[in-house]
Amino acid sequence: MPSSAQRFRLAPLVSSATCLAGLLLMGACTVGPDYVQPLAPTPDLWSAAVAGELSKDEPDIERWWTALGDSVLTELIRQAEISSLDVAAAVARVREARALRGIATGDNLPSLTLSGAYSRTRISENATQFPEGEPGEGEDGEGPAFENPADFWSVGFDASWEIDVFGRIRRQVEAATAEFQASIEDYRDVLVTLYAEVAASYIDVRSSQARIAFARSNAEGQRRSLQLTRDRFGAGLTSALDVSQAESNLANTEAAIPSLEIQLTFAKNRLAVLLGEPPGTLDELLDAPAPIPDPSEGITVGMPGDLLRRRPDIRRAERRLAAQTARVGVATADLYPRFSILGFFGLESINFSDLGNPASIAWGIIPGFSWNIFQGGKIRNRIKVEYARTDQAMVAYELVVLTALEEVENSLIAYAKERIRRERLADAARASQRSVELVHTQYLSGLTNFQNVLDTQRFLFQQQDELATSEGQVVLNLISLNKALGGGWALEEPTAERLSARPAQEEGGR
Repeated sequence: MPSSAQRFRLAPLVSSATCLAGLLLMGACTVGPDYVQPLAPTPDLWSAAVAGELSKDEPDIERWWTALGDSVLTELIRQAEISSLDVAAAVARVREARALRGIATGDNLPSLTLSGAYSRTRISENATQFPEGEPGEGEDGEGPAFENPADFWSVGFDASWEIDVFGRIRRQVEAATAEFQASIEDYRDVLVTLYAEVAASYIDVRSSQARIAFARSNAEGQRRSLQLTRDRFGAGLTSALDVSQAESNLANTEAAIPSLEIQLTFAKNRLAVLLGEPPGTLDELLDAPAPIPDPSEGITVGMPGDLLRRRPDIRRAERRLAAQTARVGVATADLYPRFSILGFFGLESINFSDLGNPASIAWGIIPGFSWNIFQGGKIRNRIKVEYARTDQAMVAYELVVLTALEEVENSLIAYAKERIRRERLADAARASQRSVELVHTQYLSGLTNFQNVLDTQRFLFQQQDELATSEGQVVLNLISLNKALGGGWALEEPTAERLSARPAQEEGGR
């Protein structure tokens, strides 16, 4: 059975005979395959078991981060859209693609060149056949036939126009238009990634702050236990071993804080760079700890087919497939002749003062054609190259679709399962907190040894640290899900202000 890429390959629309007949009828035809948008195989439903618990409504994820209810995050994302260097580069690529489309479109129109020249030439008398008489005299020997040396003045327009009989230029415009549309999807994909990275870095900041707060809280409790053991040792109620173990326990907890502070600094610096700012710029804004955002509403995932409409990377791959399909027609057009019209209109005179005289008018029209009738198989091999590239673009499109489905499935299960894990860790942390309080009371009453105090304190710190990490991971998985669903962009193209960043360089119609 042929592959989907092979099935996509289309035969050229018209044969040579058909095109030639159309030319005789003063018509035009477009060779090469017409593009048909592929139908990528997508399942009817998400296969992840957890998807049954989620809404199948059309997802409203253009501003998905607002569901987290964090005004600082919302402001950071707004600032990122304005000042991100990744967005600036993507906008520049859109401007480039738009200009390339303008170049391709310009080939449809005649080209007109204004030129002027002046020359002064002396003809060799020994190398020129003069009429009877002295060189430089007329046939009657009385007046000069021409001046030697002679002046020559000319000014005028040269024009050329390729008549696009077989659609070579139309296919070029088609390809350039599809590439321009792909560049817009690339811009949107940059936004999707940028928003997700800004949100993820912000969650890393808040998660690190929560872990640091738990570490410091546990260190404070362990510091009180250390003082208690020292007091009891001084009163002869316990041994020096309890003091040493309490000191070790406190030191281990305090040693975790610098590592967490490093992670916090890294997350702040990453966030600053995403906003196009130097590292450290956001320290003042983010220094005050804040809780990890928690989504206030449920999420909707839509249907698998929604991905084809939402994800910019899929839309971009589809547009690049369309552009490559058009290039097959560009290569196929080289099998047929090219028809063109050349012309000129100008003024020519040996005297500058006579240029305005109607007798100085010169013009010409030159219809013509060129046909590569033998190229050693190069043209047909170029066509094969473009077909092979089209097959590659089709495979790339299918791979992007499958990867998108995989990312959504993985994000769905990761989000749901991490929520369950977070709830269990919260239960464990509360139980550990009660255990610390109970064992401390028992230790003071002499009902247990200090080792149980140390064990419960260490376990409480471990559970609280894992809980803070899991709370952050739940939101990170939600961010990944929204990114996988293609959230974070609207249908509008980049703003006119962005696309006109360098208007002085884009003026003029040439």
